[in-house]
Amino acid sequence: MATITFITGGQRSGKSKYAQHLAEKVYTNPVYLATARVWDDDFKKRIERHKSDRGDKWQTIEEPKAISKLHLEGRTVVLDCITLWLTNIFHDNGYNVDLSLKEAITEWDGFTSQNMLLMVVSNELGMGIHAESEISRKFSDLQGWMNQYIASKADDVYLMISGIPVKIK
Repeated sequence: MATITFITGGQRSGKSKYAQHLAEKVYTNPVYLATARVWDDDFKKRIERHKSDRGDKWQTIEEPKAISKLHLEGRTVVLDCITLWLTNIFHDNGYNVDLSLKEAITEWDGFTSQNMLLMVVSNELGMGIHAESEISRKFSDLQGWMNQYIASKADDVYLMISGIPVKIK
């Protein structure tokens, strides 16, 4: 089973930087598991900035959904991020929350059955403005339920606030 550190917080709270710091402390060649799809030019620039910030010591694997098919036994892995991974699942399931949650839990359980050191980045969507559209509210619910599931399985949980990690579990 994976040893899981779950890092959650708001946008630009320092989650990715903290996860990378933790991984680099224990391993010289960690894996960065990127779950983003390139939706537009702005997002492509964000991805390139993240790659540049990490440097050459990181092995990058890009997998938008099927994380359970990856073989990362014995590795130190930063999964960034659950929100983008869930977005891909939710979109591909026609915005069906129940189907998406079931698929996400199945993928998660398969992925974390491997022996690895895993730092997981996610977002706390429910701490901000109430979502305006029905689809956004459904996604916020999906994100919240998946965050709860991951946190319940995690060994350590941190909430990032303005770049400062606050240990929750």
